[in-house]
Amino acid sequence: MNKKFAKPLSSIVVLTLSVLLLLAGCSSQPTNPAASQAAQAKPVKATVMLDWTPNTNHTGLYVAKEKGYFAQAGLDVNIVQPSSQGTLEQLVATGKADFGISAQEQVTYARAQGVPVVSIATILQHNTSGFASLASKNIRTAKDFEDKTYGGWGLPSETAMVKALMQRDNGDFNKVKMINIGDTDQIATLTKGDIDFTWIFYGWEGIQAELSNKPLNMIWLKDVDPALDNYTPVIVAGEQMIKDKPEVVRQFLKAVSEGYSYAIQHPEDAANILIKNAPEADPNLIKKSQAWLSPRYQAEAPRWGEQKASVWQNYAKWLYDRKLIDKMIDSGKAFTNEFLPKA
Repeated sequence: MNKKFAKPLSSIVVLTLSVLLLLAGCSSQPTNPAASQAAQAKPVKATVMLDWTPNTNHTGLYVAKEKGYFAQAGLDVNIVQPSSQGTLEQLVATGKADFGISAQEQVTYARAQGVPVVSIATILQHNTSGFASLASKNIRTAKDFEDKTYGGWGLPSETAMVKALMQRDNGDFNKVKMINIGDTDQIATLTKGDIDFTWIFYGWEGIQAELSNKPLNMIWLKDVDPALDNYTPVIVAGEQMIKDKPEVVRQFLKAVSEGYSYAIQHPEDAANILIKNAPEADPNLIKKSQAWLSPRYQAEAPRWGEQKASVWQNYAKWLYDRKLIDKMIDSGKAFTNEFLPKA
C-alpha cells in the first residue's frame, strides 16, 4: 500500500471508501467474462492450409482475419498455401496443419484409406461444378461427348462420372478421348480447341469465361445424379485435433462462420478483402465471382457450414459402387456439425 494512505482513518471514512471500492469493482466486471478472458489470454496459434491459391471459396477465412473475428476468438490464425510434403488430408490428420480446405471426395478417399481426417463444415451447400464446353460446340447432353476430347486432372472419379453420364444418355464412352491437362488454364485450353469439354467449378472458371465473353454450355453434376451433389469444398480437421483441442475447433469455426456470414451479407466488401490477399488474381474476376458465390455459401441451410448425413452416405455409396473406394466408410465419422455455432 502507498504510504500516503497508510495513516489511521475514521471508521466512517473507512466504510465510505470500502463501499466506493466495492461499487467500482462491480461496475468494472466484464459483461462477457469468457470473451474478456479470451481477449486477455495469449492468442492460440493455428494454421489453416488452402487447397489452391486464394479464391472466393476462401473469402470467409480472409474476412475472419481482416475483421478481427479470429482475434476476438482468442486465435492467431495463419493461412498457408498447399504443401508438397503430402496430401492435405494427411498433413491435417497428422497435425502438420491444424485445419485445411478439402472436398468431400478427398475426405472420402482418405477415410477409406484409414486417414483420420474429419469434415467440420462445408463452405458451399451444393456442388457448383459440372462439365463445360464452349456453346459453339453444341454439347448439350452426355451423348454429345462422343467423338470429343475431354481434358481433366486425371482423377479416377472423372472417368467414372463421364462413363455414368454417357450410360444414362445411351452414349458410347469408348468414343471419348480422355487426356490429362493438369493445372492448365481450362478456359484458355477450351478456347484454343485442344479439348472439347472439361470439368469446372462455375464460381471461378465459369465466371472467368463470362468475363472473356466465352459462352459455355454446362452439364451440372447436381442435376445429373443427386449423389453427385456432394460438398465441395469443406473445412477439415484431424481426429486428434478434435479430441485434444475441441474448444480451439469451436472458436475457429465461430470466427470462420462470422467471416462467411459477412461475405454473404456484404459480397462487395468481402471481395475487396480477398483482393488484398490475392494480388495475382484478376480483381474483376474476384468481384463477379463473389457476387455469384455469396448467396450459395449457405443457400437454404439453417446455418452456414451445416452438413447432411445423407449427402455423405449417398456419395460414398456412389464411389463404392464404381469401385473407386475399396470399402464403404462410416460416414458418421467422416463429418460433424458439433462445432458449428447454433443456428
